[in-house]
Amino acid sequence: MRKEYIMMVIASVLSICGTEALMAQQYKVGVCDWMILKRQKLGEFTLARQMGCDGIEMDMGGLGQREMFDNKMRNPQEAAHFKHVADSLDIEIGAVAMSGFYAQDLTKRDNYMALAEDCFDTMDRMGGTKVAFLPLGGCGNDWSADKVKRAEIVKRLHHIGEAAMARGKRVGIDTPLDAKGNLRLLKEIKSSGIAIFYKWQTIVENGLDVVKDIKTLGAKNICAIHASNTDGVWLRDDATLDVPKIKKTLDEMGWSGWLFVERSRDTTMVRNVKMNYSANVFFLKEIFNSNPAPAVMLDSAGRDPQYVKTIVGRSRKATDELGITWTPQGQNVLNIICNRYFKLNDIYSERDSLKKADKKLAEAQCDSRLYRSHYGFLADLSMYLTPQEIDKVKDVMTFDVVRVTYEAQCDMIPSLKDDEKQQIMAWLIEARELAIDAESSKKKHEVFGKYKGRINNYLARRGYDLTKEREKWYERVKARGGKL
Repeated sequence: MRKEYIMMVIASVLSICGTEALMAQQYKVGVCDWMILKRQKLGEFTLARQMGCDGIEMDMGGLGQREMFDNKMRNPQEAAHFKHVADSLDIEIGAVAMSGFYAQDLTKRDNYMALAEDCFDTMDRMGGTKVAFLPLGGCGNDWSADKVKRAEIVKRLHHIGEAAMARGKRVGIDTPLDAKGNLRLLKEIKSSGIAIFYKWQTIVENGLDVVKDIKTLGAKNICAIHASNTDGVWLRDDATLDVPKIKKTLDEMGWSGWLFVERSRDTTMVRNVKMNYSANVFFLKEIFNSNPAPAVMLDSAGRDPQYVKTIVGRSRKATDELGITWTPQGQNVLNIICNRYFKLNDIYSERDSLKKADKKLAEAQCDSRLYRSHYGFLADLSMYLTPQEIDKVKDVMTFDVVRVTYEAQCDMIPSLKDDEKQQIMAWLIEARELAIDAESSKKKHEVFGKYKGRINNYLARRGYDLTKEREKWYERVKARGGKL
């Protein structure tokens, strides 16, 4: 009996240890607030939430020629407000950054310890953040070979590290060095309060292998990671980074911690903050953490995979237009739109099957199902989108015919009165409601065609000579170098 009890205790301990190890082996994904244009702005937490982040890396504010950082969090009331908003949105402050040192030379700041302590105070006010970021970019590119300057950097980092360690924190430095160079530097600094805030971009730009470099540096020397490359393409499209292999390596090393997206913006849409950063966050969570399943599941079971792929691509045009494709919200909206296309296909397929027996009954049942499901589709979208955003989805699904036709009518007849413009728009919106349920692009355009005919008849009754208006319009368009 005693032996069985001992074995049970051992099994329980092993189970607990295994669970704790599993819980410790985790990755959290966030973004740098200065890169999403929200440096110390309350909106950073809402945006981070929308993008699916676990947290943010909060900057200390600009430095420039100031004596201290332009830090709002020095005010306890302001800091408490920020922390309250972050907590209410379940967004962590995973790190606090002194990004001002990207441009300012650490060795030329006599008050460097005051700046570091200001950062540590901010970390405490943000709920006890454990990691700070300190780039050495402002020291220049040759400091590592300059013995005098290197010695000064080492001395100052030692003091900063010791102060950090005394307050239960670590300062992650960003250097231009590879793993071997960083290991030598850490050995010189002689402080456990200093580690490497690892940056994929630096290693790629040096022409090195991130996986090999990480292994050489070792898990204990990495306090956080800037998991991105220079701007160009999104992480999922970056051929210079094998992210799944990096993840596997970190797993094997037993490392856990924060992955912050700093760059990797698509330069064709570099100003689209939400699209760029949500795409990279989504990819990292997909590889490192596995994104939580969307609340709305894709109704793809039993359907041809190529057909499903086509529908997903078609539906993504709407979420891309809204800039939400790579967000949790966007994944649900994408699936709702896809499922609508699947539903329409099912309704029309059933109609075609019933037509062989009773054409009239088939059409009646089809109309009934379209009517009922039409409002269900809009209700589903309303769970995630505003009325204006739902209109944008409808526009994408109907090839933006409402806008194109309305603008063409106004351009063709500049003398249209306000009430006439309102009537034209009302009919086009009515046509759009019918067109989103049409079975093909041809049928959608046929719906609009009928309403365009109604609009032309209306304008003719109002005394417009459409033939002459159209001829004058052609001439105006031709004169400004356009085509119809």
